[in-house]
Amino acid sequence: MTPQTPSAAKPRAVLATLLVQSNTVVSTHTLIDELWGAEPPRTATTTLQVYVSQLRKALLAETGEAAGVTGTAQPLLTRPPGYLMQLAPEELDLAVFESLRAEGRAAYGRREYEAASRALSRALGLWTGPALSGIPHGPSLETSAIRLNELRAEVLEQRISADLRLGLHQELVGELMGLAHEHPLRETLHCHLMVALYRSGRQSDALQAYHRARRSLADELAVEPGPVLTRLHERVLASDPSLARHGEPPLRLVPAGGSDDRPAGGSGNRSGDGSAGYGRDTRPTVWLPPAAADFTGREDQLAVGERLLAGELPGRNRVLVLSGRAGAGKTALAVRLAHDAAGRFPDGRVMVTLRDADGRAIEPRTALATLLRRLRGPRAAGADSGPEPLPPSETELAELLHERTEGREVLIILDDAVSEAQVRPVLSAVPGSTVILTSRQVLGALESARHLTLDVLSTREAEALLMACGGPRMRDDPEAAGEIAQLCGRLPLALRVAAAGLAARPHWTVAGLARRLRDERTRLAALALGDLDVRDTLLTAYRDVDEKARRAFRILGLAALPDFAPSTGTALLAVDPAEAERITEQLVQAHLLEARRQPGRLAPVRYSFHSLLRPLALEVLAEEAPQEGRAAVERLCRAFLTLARHADARLAPGRERLTYEAEPLPAISPGEVVGNAPLRWFQEESAGLSEAVRQAHAAGLWSLCCSLASATAGYYEASALWDEWETTHDLALDAARRSGDVDAEAVIQRSLGDLAWQRHQTSLAIDRYRLARQLFTRQGDRVAAGRCLSAEADALLAMGQIVRAGHGYARALSASRLVDDARGSAESLRGLALVAQREGRHEEALGRMKECESAARTAGDRRWTEYASRTASALRIALASGRPAGASSIPLEVRPGVWLFLPSRPAQRAA
Repeated sequence: MTPQTPSAAKPRAVLATLLVQSNTVVSTHTLIDELWGAEPPRTATTTLQVYVSQLRKALLAETGEAAGVTGTAQPLLTRPPGYLMQLAPEELDLAVFESLRAEGRAAYGRREYEAASRALSRALGLWTGPALSGIPHGPSLETSAIRLNELRAEVLEQRISADLRLGLHQELVGELMGLAHEHPLRETLHCHLMVALYRSGRQSDALQAYHRARRSLADELAVEPGPVLTRLHERVLASDPSLARHGEPPLRLVPAGGSDDRPAGGSGNRSGDGSAGYGRDTRPTVWLPPAAADFTGREDQLAVGERLLAGELPGRNRVLVLSGRAGAGKTALAVRLAHDAAGRFPDGRVMVTLRDADGRAIEPRTALATLLRRLRGPRAAGADSGPEPLPPSETELAELLHERTEGREVLIILDDAVSEAQVRPVLSAVPGSTVILTSRQVLGALESARHLTLDVLSTREAEALLMACGGPRMRDDPEAAGEIAQLCGRLPLALRVAAAGLAARPHWTVAGLARRLRDERTRLAALALGDLDVRDTLLTAYRDVDEKARRAFRILGLAALPDFAPSTGTALLAVDPAEAERITEQLVQAHLLEARRQPGRLAPVRYSFHSLLRPLALEVLAEEAPQEGRAAVERLCRAFLTLARHADARLAPGRERLTYEAEPLPAISPGEVVGNAPLRWFQEESAGLSEAVRQAHAAGLWSLCCSLASATAGYYEASALWDEWETTHDLALDAARRSGDVDAEAVIQRSLGDLAWQRHQTSLAIDRYRLARQLFTRQGDRVAAGRCLSAEADALLAMGQIVRAGHGYARALSASRLVDDARGSAESLRGLALVAQREGRHEEALGRMKECESAARTAGDRRWTEYASRTASALRIALASGRPAGASSIPLEVRPGVWLFLPSRPAQRAA
């Protein structure tokens, strides 16, 4: 420990957590869980900030001393939703260890055992004791400590295996005896010890080592040794000459965890010890990871796959392409099919991953060479033959692979393909073999292939997988489990990580996990456990596409839920509609975006994000291109404003709306998007409009926020969407006040008065109308101020205060005529007609309504003209029937399309 390293336990735990997950954002709630568990203090967040501040000072002091300078860059950064320890690989022993481990494993896979031993020994030399010793462990550090100690053990076992290959058996005996005593349950170490003793001429000691191992396993676990240790015992008993170093056959497997040549859990080495080959294997070549024990659902896809593998599908298709988004379970399904089809492929079943450890696509030549190594020919099986050299060119490799597989029943899994070009050379080399391909891309250009797309699980399957992986606690709270399934978007990987996270934290509840997942901003951070990280998995698909598509993915995350129309994509991306469609379809092919047909809707195709991909899009936008966000929001809001104004003008000509100075976006054609169905357009885009108002407010686009809200008010009124009306206009009112825009505030107050009137909150409506009139008067807008008088009179009429309402309408008529406002005159004349009708003066009511119709026609407002005409007709019918006023409750169309039931008996006239 350096003098600057904190001595207090909790800051040390924070530092350890950040270092173990260096160059990865660690969320605040993860750190709080690590420090305090299920019952953090109320001051947990503040206290954590203090610890981080202390660490920053210590880190700056330490790095400054080391460099001999001041002003050293701070490695501990704040990154929503938590903190990031940013370090170069050489600055952290853990990163150096991982690098040396990978170097050693790669050398071992190439059979360069001396280089492997050197690299692995250097990796082990970095350790000074158990991982994270001396630091209190919460759930995250406990998981990390277990993982790191296991990695250390694996490296040690592989280094010993490499040394045995180099003939250092006598030098290893003492070390192995101590290790076998220290770790009595690790069968790999007992295998290594037995081989070292046998090669040192100590056959009886090797047999005693086996019996000690057998007793330890029986006493501690009540189990017998595994097949590798048992077979090695039989070979020692038989004095198998091939067990001696000079006759030892090539190893068939590599250490636990797998390498470029074999994944963990491969057939023939259940203990994963790096010493398989101690037991000779004459079975078919099987190079597969184990099948998931809790595999759930996918019955239809399994049935299709099984029929294809059995040759029961029509045609000559022997290639099955499984495509789907990252984390959908493509590999798990392929491996399950391969295990279930063991009897149909007597000559072997192998899997090759088509990406390297960093997620980059491997070359076809590398894939061909890997397949050849795994499908070993007769030469490699002989006791005295060494590793078979492979030809250098792709063509020669393909020819050799074709020769090896021709006439044989072999099943090949090509996992995580990037493109058709990557797999075509391999498929051409194995025309007679059955192949299962998995890819995040659709790979639709592959000829003679059967395609299956894996979507998310059904609700029933998702909940079943959670129950299977999460144990009794998940089963005991099915309601919270169902919510978790939906918040994880029913994505298999996310479900497994969520269940594993719960199992690793006994102090968590299912409801508590659901609560952590509800917040979209921290959802991905909650779906990480050790080296299982949903965010990292999803990021691989994002990194696979080109920069244009990555930019589109980031920006389209700003589109509203649950889905969006192509016009929204056009506005956000600032390209023409054809280019927007091309890019969005590219994202659909990469399973980064979903496209759904919408028959009968204005936009026949609409796009949406999976519930975990939208948070990812917003995260990478904030991290990689924050400057793009505000401009994209402005474009989106301007597009919605253009379309909403057009639709509202078609829906209600003559309605007052706020003006907005910016030019409409040239790529958006309101006539093409809205067409002749303005109401349907509003209905389909209602969620997007509300979200656009919220985004404009959040981005500080005050004028846009007000104008958008104003343009939607008519639709909200016509559709009785009171909550949306209130939410958007509250934001707009705040925007108007923040920007000091009195005109906008007056318009929004008037609209909120209409909302209160519709909700029968007449007193509130009157207050809103009066405030709006004062603001309009202050701005010199006598037209709008006069119309507020009519609106206030409408509220009085609804309260049954007929006389006061009549006075209000009369004042409004005078005001509108003074400023030659034909539309305002129509509104006030309509009110005077309603008052006359309520007071039984039907002739006067009919006359006023005819005047209203004439004023509306002068104003060019067809909606109000038609309203006045049909109301006049109704009054004529009532007059002809001789029905006395006030005989019953009479519904009145007090505004175009707005009806009120007024009291049957007029209220007492006010003085």
